[in-house]
Amino acid sequence: MARPPSIDEAELLDALIAVFREKGFDGTAIGDLSAASGLQRASLYHRYPNGKEEMAEAVLAKVGERFLWILAPMREDEDVARGMAETARRLGDFYGAGALSCVLDTMTLAGTPERVREHARSLAQAWISAMAEASQRAGRGPGEALRAAKDAFLRIEGALVLGRVLGDHEAFAESIALMPSLLMPEKG
Repeated sequence: MARPPSIDEAELLDALIAVFREKGFDGTAIGDLSAASGLQRASLYHRYPNGKEEMAEAVLAKVGERFLWILAPMREDEDVARGMAETARRLGDFYGAGALSCVLDTMTLAGTPERVREHARSLAQAWISAMAEASQRAGRGPGEALRAAKDAFLRIEGALVLGRVLGDHEAFAESIALMPSLLMPEKG
């Protein structure tokens, strides 16, 4: 009879996400992933025969699933402003109120295989697109909505970097709070 796994897939992916989020692809060693998950290297390779690259792809797939849930209110709520506010709240939770690094950022650092970098880029583009679509639903034109979405993305990602570099997470809280107003059309 097969031995049950010592860690389920969701817990394993959470552990792997935490390591890749902090160290990026190139800075992450199999030993780091083994220590974080509590699995022996052989067990990791049993689950991910193609090694670290396959683990990184699985991490980004899981992050993509979470982003779908995070972005859903902005896309689906009939009250666009309320949906934007809920998405902002969920983003705040996902990034630990600004204390956690962005895995999309760390997975695009030098040394990351192009396929993994492209996966991270596609998730960032999906996030920007979702914000632009919500901004358009709120009444902005396509070009203006895309600019607003990119500005919101830059503020949030920049605030995460600022938090990592300076240990100050206020900018992240401000960026998350501002996101809905950045995406809504200006009143006038």
